[in-house]
Amino acid sequence: MIWVYLIIAGLIASPLIVEATRKPMNDAARANAPGEFATLSQGVTHYQWSGPAEGPIALCIHGLTTPSFVWGGITKGLVLMGYRVLTYDLYGRGFSDRPRGKQDRAFFLQQLGDLLEDQRVEDNITVIGYSMGGAIASIFAASQPHRISRLILLAPAGMSNIRKGLIGFAARTPILGTWLMLEFYPTLLRKGLKAEKDQPSSVAGINAMQDAELNWRGFVPSVHASLRGMLAEDLQPDHQILRNENVPVLAIWGREDDVIPLSSAETLAGWNPDVQNQVIDGAGHGLTYSHTVDVLEHINVFAHQSA
Repeated sequence: MIWVYLIIAGLIASPLIVEATRKPMNDAARANAPGEFATLSQGVTHYQWSGPAEGPIALCIHGLTTPSFVWGGITKGLVLMGYRVLTYDLYGRGFSDRPRGKQDRAFFLQQLGDLLEDQRVEDNITVIGYSMGGAIASIFAASQPHRISRLILLAPAGMSNIRKGLIGFAARTPILGTWLMLEFYPTLLRKGLKAEKDQPSSVAGINAMQDAELNWRGFVPSVHASLRGMLAEDLQPDHQILRNENVPVLAIWGREDDVIPLSSAETLAGWNPDVQNQVIDGAGHGLTYSHTVDVLEHINVFAHQSA
């Protein structure tokens, strides 16, 4: 009978052991990273500037699982429009630190506020958020609307909570949810990446880079912390503030998105009737890199309309 208990104990311990043996994000891992690093109140943040020094600032905030390299194609287009583009890695992703604990609105606003202060960014900011980054962009813009010239949301999260399936259960469950994420999430993510491996991308090798995130210690726990935190936030008051403060908002959606349903566009329009909703036919959740030209065209038109 003792062997049964040992087997059960081994199964329980296995994902925890795997996580403990993953590579740490440290100075050695960052040796050949592009961009620069800032030591902020919660840890080290990786960031990168692109474009003319005197151009208007475009701040780009990535999503739940794909770090700032997701902006490769979009950044090139924004630079051609004359923007000075700031991209950065959220904590738990890319080359940034992996602090433990809650990853809610206060957590992400602290990181962003620290970074903008460190980089002496003041106002007249075009904020662009993708997926969960759309939720972060929205709460940032609502918290300081006087600093925002326009808000652009790409397949944004925040219009509905994750309730279904294993991920939904893990998001609602603290300890067991962490174990489930460590055990099953890498397989689920890789399955999704495999389904996208042949789609066009403006970011070379993005599929392999997304997969490689799973090799770093703290990545999966950070995803879980964000599911329980930022992605469980109610953003209706934030979007109502944006309307009341007359912040121009553009939201771009993928018609074939199976992560953020297109019905979210209707919800957003109900919260803020002034939002400009645009839908890209044939695009899924990866529209930022799979339909970059279409996204940039919508951004360019919107920028001139809201100038």
